[in-house]
Amino acid sequence: MTSSNYTVTVLGLGAMGLPMATRLASELTVHGFDIAEPRLELAAAAGIKTFASAREASQDADALLLAVRNGEQLNDVLFGENGVASVLKPGAVVILGSTVGTEAIPATVAKLAEYGVSLVDAPLSGGPKRAGEGDLLIVVGAEPEALEKARPALELLASTLSIVGDKPGDGQALKTVNQLLCGVHIAAAAEAMALADALGLDQAKTLAALEAGAAGSFMLSNRGPRILEAYTEEGAEVLSRLDIFVKDMGIVGKATRAAGLAAPVAAAAEQLYLLGQAQGLAAADDSAVIKVVAPSKRTA
Repeated sequence: MTSSNYTVTVLGLGAMGLPMATRLASELTVHGFDIAEPRLELAAAAGIKTFASAREASQDADALLLAVRNGEQLNDVLFGENGVASVLKPGAVVILGSTVGTEAIPATVAKLAEYGVSLVDAPLSGGPKRAGEGDLLIVVGAEPEALEKARPALELLASTLSIVGDKPGDGQALKTVNQLLCGVHIAAAAEAMALADALGLDQAKTLAALEAGAAGSFMLSNRGPRILEAYTEEGAEVLSRLDIFVKDMGIVGKATRAAGLAAPVAAAAEQLYLLGQAQGLAAADDSAVIKVVAPSKRTA
């Protein structure tokens, strides 16, 4: 199948969905739907064919790209009252780009199979800017035949495409491990910068010094500058909401408990995000977790 007759439907044209759809439209036919009219207008301007409903947008698609919040939303989009699974053509694939955990996967696979549709478990990370540049990290668990059907879309979106297993659920499993580390690293970076401030150090100079040494990490470099903006009147630009890590660390906790594995560091980080959510920071950038550790910045 050539790119000219390969159609991808993107449901949800938000912060991640629109740049992904725009990237895909550079080489493929892209159908899109969002409940917000302004997002549809932006999508149309980017060369995406928009529709009045998710079901209309999903007809005739070779691949359906979903970015949903959790397993319940996944089930509703596919199999709810206005679910799209029944209008997908046999042989199509659903590409799940979200982190929803492994629990929802077996039932989703079984229900999709009734329509002759396969699930490609492909949780992604990288943020909106990298999504638009095709620079995402995508970890994939999928049957080989389904993976090949999804490749035209996946390879446009990913600079790093890691095939971690041959069944749906393998991608979610690896992403769960990934999120354990990311959640802990952000929380640790916030604690470190709060300590630097409490000790009277210049936080920006401290951050630069830490990045250059053994304590450096991707999350320190990525979130560090935003952590320093947490106390400004407008706060840091929201590139990754704090409540996403409430969800993801909850998934981590369920997975570790199911495995009978103690994960005290992950559990402690989860509590920081939960406290942040309780303090009204759910919609703030996740770098605002520093305000849980240190509610106010030192001024003297």
